Amino acid sequence: MRGILLAGGNGTRLRPLTQVLSKQLLPVYDKPMVYYALSVLMLANIRDVLVISSGAHIGLLRALLGDGARVGMNITYAEQAKPNGIAEAFLIGADHIGDDNVALILGDNFFYGDNFSATLRTEAADVDGCVLFGHKVTDPERYGVAEVDQDGRLLTIEEKPLRPRSNLAVTGLYFYDNKVVDIAKNIQVSARGELEISDVNQVYVEQGRARLVTLGRGFAWLDTGTRDSLLQASQYVQMMEQRQGLRIACIEEIALRMGFIDLAACERLAVEFGNSDYGNYLRTVTADLA
Repeated sequence: MRGILLAGGNGTRLRPLTQVLSKQLLPVYDKPMVYYALSVLMLANIRDVLVISSGAHIGLLRALLGDGARVGMNITYAEQAKPNGIAEAFLIGADHIGDDNVALILGDNFFYGDNFSATLRTEAADVDGCVLFGHKVTDPERYGVAEVDQDGRLLTIEEKPLRPRSNLAVTGLYFYDNKVVDIAKNIQVSARGELEISDVNQVYVEQGRARLVTLGRGFAWLDTGTRDSLLQASQYVQMMEQRQGLRIACIEEIALRMGFIDLAACERLAVEFGNSDYGNYLRTVTADLA
């Protein structure tokens, strides 16, 4: 499975923070926001990732992530000239996807919970149609809302409904089979001038090939695209890391534990971070595994 990390958009809800900077480079406590989305793809055992962003921001994202080799990955980059909708990612990334299945994650989404990595790997290994991930919310009218049957098969998806049929919000993480490229090519531009991901998902729903995995009780999901949710995510990460003594979305540690890099490579990465808390944490990790 290939990965696409969509780090586009103008971040208008976060201005002036995003006046000259991509929102995906803003800090969520101790790491850039984009680390959290990238870590999800890594936990799904995806090593080939296309990062899509605006021309103004690609250079900074490349400076941060490079070609991915340092963490045993292959990271490439493509420009989304205008914010023409999430589904445009499949058109921009068609060559990257090739004949493979694809996972798409929005760069401002934060996920954390028990057994998440196992869930991701299980779902990524068997995609027939599309697999979406849902989370129960108290304000479903703000989101795309899913209605499912007893087996998790998607019956309907409604965007920001006035009378939601459920409290299951569709998150910014999507797994698709290879047919998604052709589907995206054939959807129409919406009234707001975008290629909507909901229209892609609706095709799969109508085909009876859409399934929702509900991220259960105790799981954390946030769209960090607003100042309040950005702060909430930072506070959550701070609390969990200080309580557990672990780092959330430490991509170097994930690369080591997933087998993308070996112990010696991780030790070299720890040296790169010098005497920072992050570098010291990586030294602790490698010492524990030595």
